[in-house]
Amino acid sequence: MNYYNINYKDEIVSFKEATLRGLGKEKGLFVPEYIPSLPSSFFEEITQKSNIEIAIEALYPYVTDSFTREELQKTLEEVFVFDTPVRELLSNTSVLELFRGPTMAFKDVGARFMARCLGKFSDKNNPTTVVVATSGDTGSAVANGFYKVEGVRVVILFPKGKVSPFQEYQMTSLGANIQAVEVDGTFDDCQALVKQALADTSLKKERVLSSANSINVARFLPQMLYYFFAYKQVKNLLEGKDWVVAVPSGNFGNLTAGLYAYKMGLPVSKFVAANNANDTFAIYLQTGNYHAKPSVATLSNAMDVGDPSNFVRIQELFGHNLEAIRKMISSAVISDQETLDEITYIHNTLDYTLDPHSAVGHLALQKSLLPIQYGTVLSTASPKKFDEVIRRVIPSFPIPKVDLSACHKESIENSYTAYKEILLR
Repeated sequence: MNYYNINYKDEIVSFKEATLRGLGKEKGLFVPEYIPSLPSSFFEEITQKSNIEIAIEALYPYVTDSFTREELQKTLEEVFVFDTPVRELLSNTSVLELFRGPTMAFKDVGARFMARCLGKFSDKNNPTTVVVATSGDTGSAVANGFYKVEGVRVVILFPKGKVSPFQEYQMTSLGANIQAVEVDGTFDDCQALVKQALADTSLKKERVLSSANSINVARFLPQMLYYFFAYKQVKNLLEGKDWVVAVPSGNFGNLTAGLYAYKMGLPVSKFVAANNANDTFAIYLQTGNYHAKPSVATLSNAMDVGDPSNFVRIQELFGHNLEAIRKMISSAVISDQETLDEITYIHNTLDYTLDPHSAVGHLALQKSLLPIQYGTVLSTASPKKFDEVIRRVIPSFPIPKVDLSACHKESIENSYTAYKEILLR
């Protein structure tokens, strides 16, 4: 399996090269040359398969140049937390808990898989510098996943004052090969700095650079496995209804992974892109026009993205056909007040606590679901990471102990010069 650059289609690389480089020429994202189809028997027999069998069969075609099946199995067994249970909340809906990794976020799996890939691919005598921007959970997952990985240095950018204390602690408490830098700006500013670094030819002469956001194929592709695991669990609950999956969406890496699973044959009838006030994609679906805009801060901070990188991958998947995209994806925009109301309602009626992102996803699903459909929402993070928000409506919710006094971070203005200086150290 080779990968091509969306912006420069003559640039074709291996999985290894795509992983090491992150971005291609002209800041282009890499995508697979084709999407392999899984046989109908795979889905007919999925409830009889183990999760590791499902994972290997679905992911192996994408990494054949870099892993044997045995190597892939060993890697997946090291990084994947397979107990991602579906819990039925209402008669026609369920929630799939993806926050089973060490930082209590769904991004743990992709980050840990990518860390193993870069650890395998990197030249130990010429370390790889991984650059990453985060609006919250990505930085935590990457920090933990890459901690003390030989031959890799990680520099994480996060927007000042726009991540939760727990998230900041997870990024700034490790040290070793993990460096956290707060930027006086938004997530989009951080992401722009990362993309500028990856496109800086003079910098790349001095440092081997890669990315760990979902712009990297090794980050987003493993996330498609969640959708296969979910189908395994809900298959016998559908009772003839069409399956709909709601995805809390920020940079749209997780939704893109789901779309890849669909293109491989996953029998999902619709995806719901659940957005907070950062509604760039929702407006695109309504108007057909995509206009990036500055991100705004919300209670679901990991989704505060005004210019989602993976939008171009979605366009590419559907041949830039707007109607085909609309047929497969709908969108709902949820306000902060609606988010709090949904957390309250689900807690009081079902004795289940949603984090803000999952609350956005669940309410978006309820607004979109038809009687002939069965819906699953991907619960993307533990509410423990967002205790300040949860306690607004559930005062008794426990507060995790976080001590930032011994943590280390650097602070810079929204300046590429300042960022580059850190990368060149």
